[in-house]
Amino acid sequence: MALEHHPVQNSEVYLLGSSHAPHIPPPSPPSPATPCEELSPMDGLMSITPPEQDNSSPTFGQRLSNAVHVLGTEATALSCLTRLYETDPIARGGFNSAVSAITRFKGDKGKLVICGVGKSGHIAKKLVATMNSLKIHATFLHPTEALHGDLGKVGKHDTILLITFSGKTPELLSLLPHFDPSLPLIVMTSHTHPSTCEIVKHRPDTILLPAPIHKSETDSFGFNAPTTSTTMALALGDALAVVISNELHINVQAIFSQNHPGGAIGQAIPKKLSDLVIPISEITDIGGGGAVTGAHVLMSAYRSKTHWVRIGMDVMVPPRRIKRLSTVDMDEPALCIPGLMVSSNEWIETHAEMEIKQAKDFILAKRKEGVGKFSDDAILVTVVEGERVGVMEVGDLIA
Repeated sequence: MALEHHPVQNSEVYLLGSSHAPHIPPPSPPSPATPCEELSPMDGLMSITPPEQDNSSPTFGQRLSNAVHVLGTEATALSCLTRLYETDPIARGGFNSAVSAITRFKGDKGKLVICGVGKSGHIAKKLVATMNSLKIHATFLHPTEALHGDLGKVGKHDTILLITFSGKTPELLSLLPHFDPSLPLIVMTSHTHPSTCEIVKHRPDTILLPAPIHKSETDSFGFNAPTTSTTMALALGDALAVVISNELHINVQAIFSQNHPGGAIGQAIPKKLSDLVIPISEITDIGGGGAVTGAHVLMSAYRSKTHWVRIGMDVMVPPRRIKRLSTVDMDEPALCIPGLMVSSNEWIETHAEMEIKQAKDFILAKRKEGVGKFSDDAILVTVVEGERVGVMEVGDLIA
């Protein structure tokens, strides 16, 4: 059997004009995967270890030991914060109240005004950027600049979020009396009880968002530079942004894609309808008959990862219509609930490879003509070789 010859790749470097190439040993082979690598979602990256490092330096071990200590300390703090929001009534109630305050106008008016000084100010700016990318209107307010004119940023429908680890930042305390008392005020701080937070003492109706650390940074690292504490604030801010965006928007990915057209993320934005639609095969089939009630539809959609349900291949129930179900519909036969089911003769068929922009232009043109079947809760279905393969709501396409 003839041997196949393939080019051999190595890590040698050849210098033009030299009589011979310097001998550099090849890198060591990959080490066996550790349990963490096996569990990693980035298997293709984590299973490849870098070339063996030169650990002859007396500082090598100490450097890596210090790095692992920092990472482990912050991971432990995040685990403790997670546990707090799983079990503590004050933390859970504060988070719920904060989300309710920020979403009270359903995103139609008002914004989130975020204040912080120093490292907390940088976290505030990062959170503002995250919120805006998810179409949650937010702005940063510097406390000192606020006292010199920037208070004009604050509107009558806004919500205020203060970020302060100590809970008694002087600049924020100075600013506090100048906020309209009718505006909801939230404070993200290390305090886990309102009675210990100075800002809450000055304004008792403040919503407390605890972001404590399990061990002081001085005890952990020998100095009190904001490290673990800033990680907690960043993580809690991300949790707030994700929860709010899911409540305000039916399709968060579509909103984010619209607001982030640049960079590598922008390049990954869906271009065709086939990139957006939900495969019909993944939609839960709840069967037919009069036994299917509104409650059955609601619970099936809640348990489904697509949040759609269908009856066979000819009737779909999209999320927008499911969200309109009321308590009086729960015991009613689903087939008898007006406007809930969408039969196949009402679907809008189009090619799966149609460009998204072209499809949007088509829908908007039909709306301009006054064609009634192109409302937000209408169903767009993609077709491949005569077979219906995916669906989406028209409202998601327009968004």
